[in-house]
Amino acid sequence: MKKPRKSMSHAKQLEAISKVSKTITSDLYLEDILKLIVTVTAEIMDSKICSLMFIDEKTGELVLKATQSMSDLYNKKPHLKIGEGIAGKVALTNKPIAVYDLSKEPEYKSKAIAEKEGLKSLLSVPLSVKGKVLGVLNNYTSYSHKFTKDEANILTTVANQAAIVIENAELMVKTKVVQAELEARKAIERAKGILMRQQGLSEEDAFRKIQRQSMDMRKSMREIAEAIILIENMKK
Repeated sequence: MKKPRKSMSHAKQLEAISKVSKTITSDLYLEDILKLIVTVTAEIMDSKICSLMFIDEKTGELVLKATQSMSDLYNKKPHLKIGEGIAGKVALTNKPIAVYDLSKEPEYKSKAIAEKEGLKSLLSVPLSVKGKVLGVLNNYTSYSHKFTKDEANILTTVANQAAIVIENAELMVKTKVVQAELEARKAIERAKGILMRQQGLSEEDAFRKIQRQSMDMRKSMREIAEAIILIENMKK
């Protein structure tokens, strides 16, 4: 059996957090950043498995999004509802939970997987930004281990940094969607003006014409509008 490692020194803790910070601020896609976070964290924490789970707002479930584990059994384990199991309880309470012996923990839901994969202890911490829980970071060891306060603090720091990355990525996506909608509206408004001027249509009739062409040609209204604008510009 693998011997438990010694507690980290303060210098080692700072080095670990710095390493994760560099990973998080790297110029990579979110999926790649999350993969690096769990890989680096597994190395720092001496994990058998390290995983990130996100809350799916549509289903209210925790879904596995990243892990350094090669185990298909673990990677395909069922989703958890908020409040269900250890990770679900962490997501619900926004508080870390440590389990010394998974085989004896009544709330742990995947005992068969833990036994097969040789998972002994677990430290699970929330991914939280401004009090809002976005997911959970799980750290499993292959030996029975009582997690120290320092280890909990390190994992919480990593989780909080990951949560900020996730929130920023979500905001960026939302911003792009809003921007695309605004640009579409501007194009449609401009195209309506062209049709109203060229064909003497009312604003409502011009809109309906764009809408009809969109349906007939199976193109978005923005694409139809931009085509009308392009043709108008070519005439100038």
